[in-house]
Amino acid sequence: MIETQQKQLGQLLEDAIERAKINKAVQVLSITEKIDPVDPHVFFEQAKYLEKDRSFWASVPDDFYLVGAGVTFSMHADENYYQSTEKQWKQLLQNAMIHNEYQQAGTGPIAIGAFPFDYTSCQTALWEKFSGSHFTVPTYLLTKNKEDFYLTINLKITDKDEKFRLQEEIEEQKRQLIAPQQIEQVMPIMKDKLESSPEKWMELVKLATEQISQGTPSKIVIARKMEVVFEQQPVIFSVLKELTTNQTLSFVFAIEKDKDCFIGATPERLVRIDKQQLFSTCLAGTAPRGKTKAEDDQIGQRLWKDTKNREEHDYVVRMIKGSLERYCDAIDIPNEPVIYPLKNLQHLYTPVVANLKSGFSIFDVVKDLHPTPALGGLPREASLSFIREHESLDRGWYGAPIGWLDAYSNGEFAVAIRSALITEEKATLFAGCGVVKSSEPEAEYEETMVKFTPMLTALGGL
Repeated sequence: MIETQQKQLGQLLEDAIERAKINKAVQVLSITEKIDPVDPHVFFEQAKYLEKDRSFWASVPDDFYLVGAGVTFSMHADENYYQSTEKQWKQLLQNAMIHNEYQQAGTGPIAIGAFPFDYTSCQTALWEKFSGSHFTVPTYLLTKNKEDFYLTINLKITDKDEKFRLQEEIEEQKRQLIAPQQIEQVMPIMKDKLESSPEKWMELVKLATEQISQGTPSKIVIARKMEVVFEQQPVIFSVLKELTTNQTLSFVFAIEKDKDCFIGATPERLVRIDKQQLFSTCLAGTAPRGKTKAEDDQIGQRLWKDTKNREEHDYVVRMIKGSLERYCDAIDIPNEPVIYPLKNLQHLYTPVVANLKSGFSIFDVVKDLHPTPALGGLPREASLSFIREHESLDRGWYGAPIGWLDAYSNGEFAVAIRSALITEEKATLFAGCGVVKSSEPEAEYEETMVKFTPMLTALGGL
């Protein structure tokens, strides 16, 4: 079996080099094979020895993982984010040699990355390595879909490449990445925790309620940050392991660039497309978990009946339904939300299922859905105008669409909340809440403290 795979790899490399010579251009080659089980976290940790950037995506409840090692292609845009990225992606695939007999979602060449929250985002030094939209095609990609494991190798072949040298390098790096390893978790040690002026932030919430009382907008999402300092740079492997172990109903992600890493565990799917079937999530309205089942149920029922939270949730449902009507048919949305319990929080949750119409892509849907009222407010432009004028925070990729797409029109994007940007020995955490006319600044502040909890816990701060 191994000998057959090696022969096949050698022949594909030879064919790609020959095509590069004929076309006098770089040739994209993507090869997917089925492999024995590999721990995605270990694969991620071993990837650091390739001295290249890494990426990680997990839909934990679906037992679906994508782990990227290295970067073969990078797609960047500082304006027209969605159109530019889609154009670059189509160009990349146009002449690609894709050898993938499985064609399972998330195998073959994929692009993984994020768009910024807003065109005014990524303007400060904090986000300098994540400016604009940024997507990468990993050199090595591990795909875990329940019991099935796949390894995709994505290469940029030139007419100067030598088959045997390439093959030897690939085989050696594969061995390094998928060899069984026992790696110990090393939790970060936190030295300090700094909040950015809670009083000023609560004044901003009060200003938002006053603006809302005047009639427009009807909801504004206000965000803030918290900085934590460590004794040494956190081991991303350990933070990811902590998140996937404890945030079992979330999407866990990490995008690394040089020594910076944007990481999080978000419960909020923006959109998933699988064989033209579309799934989205309305998630708005938040409460803490109880210490006992009785207390937990009581808090959940209070959340479900709470006028402010139900109003906030209904905004999201109406907006998502309205946005999808252009791109989808057979839209199915339940009439009332249910309680969605996470480890530290519980939310109001309404699922959305629809069929994506022919001629539309995941880029179209993400562009129209983002930002939902859960992250921006309502109406969209009025709330974003308030945020741009008054919120001192540069959101960057916080609250933005983050996810992946493959060559077969499958993909998934989540909303990058419950997240942190790790820069060497410091992490900047982000949290926000939806402000409506009846909002109380102190209660909204406490809600953000609860929302910091998942990342603070994973970073050793709780």
